[in-house]
Amino acid sequence: MIIPMKPRRRRPGRVALLHGAVAPDAAPDEQDVLVEVETIGRTLADLGYAPVPVPLSLDLDAARRRLLDLRPSFVFNLVESIDGKGRLIHLAPALLDSLGLPYTGAGTEAVFLTSNKLLTKRLLAEAGIDTPAWVDDVPPEACPPFPGPYIVKSVWEDASIGIDDDSIVNDPRRLPGLIRRRRRRFGGEWFAERFIDGREFNLALLAGGPEEGAVGGVEVLPPAEMRFIGFPPGKPRILDYAAKWDPDSFAYHNTVRRFDFPDADRPLLAHLAAIAKDCWHRFGLRGYARVDFRVDAAGRPWVLEVNANPCISPDAGFAAAAACAGLDLPAVIRRILADMAAVPQPAPARGRAGRIKGVEAALAVT
Repeated sequence: MIIPMKPRRRRPGRVALLHGAVAPDAAPDEQDVLVEVETIGRTLADLGYAPVPVPLSLDLDAARRRLLDLRPSFVFNLVESIDGKGRLIHLAPALLDSLGLPYTGAGTEAVFLTSNKLLTKRLLAEAGIDTPAWVDDVPPEACPPFPGPYIVKSVWEDASIGIDDDSIVNDPRRLPGLIRRRRRRFGGEWFAERFIDGREFNLALLAGGPEEGAVGGVEVLPPAEMRFIGFPPGKPRILDYAAKWDPDSFAYHNTVRRFDFPDADRPLLAHLAAIAKDCWHRFGLRGYARVDFRVDAAGRPWVLEVNANPCISPDAGFAAAAACAGLDLPAVIRRILADMAAVPQPAPARGRAGRIKGVEAALAVT
């Protein structure tokens, strides 16, 4: 039975840093969350809080008991996977909802909708927002109802897991075999979408605004373009797993982020910002987010993914965009916390009375 949090004996200023439990032999993309936990924890401590890491595994009851014992003023949700599976991350905010604990970032529904790429794409298409055509089931003797080239992706996993040069094919007859091989190697569900051969952009969004005390809105941080420097002919210009996680790879050193653009790009960048804001509101995002785009040769933007609670480690794209906007990590965290405090709370239930007052008192530390 889920027991709601009770207000008594809550320790003011204590913050739970909820993150996916990481095995010693975990892949680099999973290990990265530990860097994020350390960085966010150090920043929160500098702001006057008492951060306590709380790993989350499939033993949800253990996490529930730990949170009940800890009685934090709020939770900083850094969960990017549970048991190494991205498809389970919505369990983190769902658990916190059940305990009546305030937490940073997107709510349960938004996390679920944006962690499933097919659900995201369906909602984008229904809203009239361009996203590459896709097919989630490719029978052996059938072809997708749209021309290639095609790229095969995981439905649930983030961090470019399973993405490499072989992920892109021109011949649709190769798709069924490629999807089968990805399933065998990585598990989970996979799909194919039309590959947009063009420029790649990431737009970070942060709740609030540059004005002091601005709450309730969202700011689009300076747009970033990923540039593929010196890629030889025939090598796909994509942000694959090696580009993100393999420091010995060509792609890791030759995929470069830039924030400076010629005046001719201003209309395109404004269009990307408007779409990113639209995604923020349509998916009910909170705190911070990122929208990834490809732009084709005709200058038409296509939304690839909507990312709730993206990584905010020092070397991540979000931190780079914030720095370009003149925001250091403490300023970013203050904005995320202010947005959390402004979220409408459910009607008090047994054990929830006084919860909002506790949050506001904790935020007063900053």
